[in-house]
Amino acid sequence: MGFRKDFLWGGATAANQCEGGYNEGGRGLANVDVVPIGKDRFPVITGQMKMFDFDEDHFYPAKEAIDMYHRYKEDIALFGEMGFKTYRLSIAWSRIFPKGDEQEPNEDGLKFYEDLFKECHKYGIEPLVTITHFDCPMHLVEKYGAWRSRELVGFYENLCRVIFNRYKGLVKYWLTFNEINMILHAPFMGAGLYFEEGDNVEQVKYQAAHHELLASAIATKIAHEVDPENKVGCMLAAGAYYPYTSKPEDVWASRKSDRENYFFIDVQSRGEYPQYALKEMARNGIEIKMEEGDLELLKAHTVDFISFSYYSSRVSTTDAELLEQTSGNIFASVKNPYLEASEWGWQIDPLGLRITMNDLYDRYQKPLFIVENGLGAVDTPDADGYVEDDYRIDYLAAHIQAMKDAVEQDGVDLLGYTTWGCIDLVSAGTGEMKKRYGFIYVDRDNEGNGTLKRTKKKSFDWYKQVIASNGEDLTNK
Repeated sequence: MGFRKDFLWGGATAANQCEGGYNEGGRGLANVDVVPIGKDRFPVITGQMKMFDFDEDHFYPAKEAIDMYHRYKEDIALFGEMGFKTYRLSIAWSRIFPKGDEQEPNEDGLKFYEDLFKECHKYGIEPLVTITHFDCPMHLVEKYGAWRSRELVGFYENLCRVIFNRYKGLVKYWLTFNEINMILHAPFMGAGLYFEEGDNVEQVKYQAAHHELLASAIATKIAHEVDPENKVGCMLAAGAYYPYTSKPEDVWASRKSDRENYFFIDVQSRGEYPQYALKEMARNGIEIKMEEGDLELLKAHTVDFISFSYYSSRVSTTDAELLEQTSGNIFASVKNPYLEASEWGWQIDPLGLRITMNDLYDRYQKPLFIVENGLGAVDTPDADGYVEDDYRIDYLAAHIQAMKDAVEQDGVDLLGYTTWGCIDLVSAGTGEMKKRYGFIYVDRDNEGNGTLKRTKKKSFDWYKQVIASNGEDLTNK
């Protein structure tokens, strides 16, 4: 039984966390470039602190990241050696349209990704491309207020038309927006939203979300028109919410927390705003401005599959005394006393992945694709740069087993699995390099020092064995 024969094993990265080359090849400045490491990172990514350019007082890790812009051939060769069937990556919008609102694209940027996709195919690797992984050109942030403006729908449509036509035959799996629900939790990082004094923050967030949902439907429409072979997915930061106790109020709190995240996917997968969301918005005085034809567009162009990230389950309670939160994660959650946690306080729950998969599959009845799952940890290399990362192997093996159980025992339809940060990269949440996820160690620290040399970790050969056996052999030899 097991996984399908054409199961898409691989790994995932994002342009802003690995590419670097922020000012090369005609690329424009993006929101994700100007997010610093350190105490000001959280105020900036949540749109509370204005940082629209670099200053002398901060270090900006995305400027160089791990320099994949110049080293992608070396990196893709390593992915090929592991046996990847797919590689999830994202396009930097400001590489294709440096300002975002131009009519004509930047040829250097288009050529860069074309070459990268061809390099993938050389090793039999199918690119899985996120159109927008938190990227928004800074010109669009400053001139239009980013996704709060409906004009961004047209600019995004222009981007999609260009890339779907240019990469026809090279890319057939697409994701419209990475972790679209992140707009509620880290709105500047997720969607370029900065809040001025007096802004109705919730109104701005949900209006911007409407624009992204529209843009996603338009992207799906164009993708299918340009190439009927194209498959388009949405992407959710997932993780089921458990009630802290069996008290009905806690159960209800967990349902409401789940719905806050499912809202986006309900629209992208079912094609309409759910009643619970409309009622909640009305109660909170949120009025979404729509134009004629919006609802028909959402209904007519739903996604082909549901992709999601899973790192941890979460816990809800109504008990104000129980406010000990898990640390290190953008999503607030009460600590679960039954789970271990990573060094960054993310609770480790493989069964939670199976639960989340069942919740999503029961709800949508569309194929699933796990596009992020992994363990951020401090790795200590030996003198040769080798890392014996058994803790990462244990984490991934347990999650792959849970995923297998969901497929074999529960009948969940799963297209593939890409681990997060298959090569060490900059953490989106903290901006750190020392929070490592990869099978490949990159010699770089939080301050940007290091040779950028790539070295295989123990998990490299382990994952190679997992892929070769189509998930049957998870043993750590």
